[in-house]
Amino acid sequence: MSTVRESVEVGVPLHTAYNQWTQFTEFPRFMEGVDQVTQVDERHNHWATSIAGVHREFDTEIVDQLPDERIAWRTTSGDVRQQGLVTFEPLDERHTRVNLALVFQPSGMAEKAADLTGTLDRRVKGDLRRFKDFIERRGEAEGAWRGRISPG
Repeated sequence: MSTVRESVEVGVPLHTAYNQWTQFTEFPRFMEGVDQVTQVDERHNHWATSIAGVHREFDTEIVDQLPDERIAWRTTSGDVRQQGLVTFEPLDERHTRVNLALVFQPSGMAEKAADLTGTLDRRVKGDLRRFKDFIERRGEAEGAWRGRISPG
């Protein structure tokens, strides 16, 4: 298993950053290699990705979601094995730190090579930078889901 940890400071209030992150179907607009995210229900999403010419599909389950604080997920089926946590930290009334931790099992030679060379770390850092640009340009979230999903 490998771990990636990255953070970015965004120039929007905490609730704006959090609310936009809950709009999973919008992830392809700022996440490189994410072709589509389909929200199945409050807990489950189906992902289609194309990275380095390799198409993968997988399902995720949100295992913990506390509004304005955190969202944790894990894969439940498909070609990808990962779990992650995104947290939101208020810096002041107009700035938020978004922290992302991703634990994954690289599969195949291309993913293992990308992991060893730091390509996956750079991709996550780029995704967070694009999220920053996306939400700061908009200035407001496109929607919000503020429900609570408790672990277990």
